[in-house]
Amino acid sequence: MTELVKVDARVLNKVLSDDSAVLTLHIPADLDYFKGHFDQAPILAGVVQLHWAAKFAQQYLDISATDVMDIQVLKFQEMILPGQEVVLTLTKKSTEKVLFSYQSSVQSRVANSDVKSHSSGRLIFAETAVHPILEDITLTISEDNKAGEV
Repeated sequence: MTELVKVDARVLNKVLSDDSAVLTLHIPADLDYFKGHFDQAPILAGVVQLHWAAKFAQQYLDISATDVMDIQVLKFQEMILPGQEVVLTLTKKSTEKVLFSYQSSVQSRVANSDVKSHSSGRLIFAETAVHPILEDITLTISEDNKAGEV
């Protein structure tokens, strides 16, 4: 398996408040995520967009939970391409709920610029928890058991 080395967008600008983060990101054309996705017309995979949204939410919005347990109202509308600049907006709705959206500006002849929506959704965070029943299970192997038997 090939190790991924170049995996992060470059943060060009950030505007932070207690419950929101607005990050302008440059999507490098040489990201490892573009290799094989797709060779003739690379696009940024949705799973990468989700990963970055979760990572930046934990980093900038003081989300202490370690895992994304649910993704709600997920929409992918426009592809994100290599070399593009996008704005990731994160809004903390509660200690475990964050809204995200990726947008970019497109120059238009009619208006100075139009906003293009790439993706959006809601991330639900939770601490990883071991089910109580699993905590009580112990595995005991007696000396009488043969190798491989439990």
